[in-house]
Amino acid sequence: MKLLLDTHAFLWWIADDSRLSSRAAAVIADGENEVWVSAASAWEIAIKSGLGRLEVPDPVDRFVPAQLRANGFLSLPISLRHALATSDLPDGNRDPFDRMLAAQAITEELTLVTGDRALQGLPVTWEW
Repeated sequence: MKLLLDTHAFLWWIADDSRLSSRAAAVIADGENEVWVSAASAWEIAIKSGLGRLEVPDPVDRFVPAQLRANGFLSLPISLRHALATSDLPDGNRDPFDRMLAAQAITEELTLVTGDRALQGLPVTWEW
């Protein structure tokens, strides 16, 4: 399975946070699965960290790449194709990070790992 982690799933995995469901933890831990983290999540972490709404132990520009390497996760850049695919999504969820993650999951045929009900309502394959 090819997975795309929602931002909270990425952060909760790193922190070994109990809010990460046992099913989500199992699919992330399964060495047979490819695990991707979007540049949109890195961007969201950078913004929230800069606003003081999220605390990370190191500067964001070191923290995110170090965690990708430490966990064997792959980095998914944002492409023009991804950006344009957001226009095909229903209007219910207006969060730009959620919309980008959904568009990337659909475009790249990835299973989105998310506990966010708003994302689960979009036409995307998901696990939680």
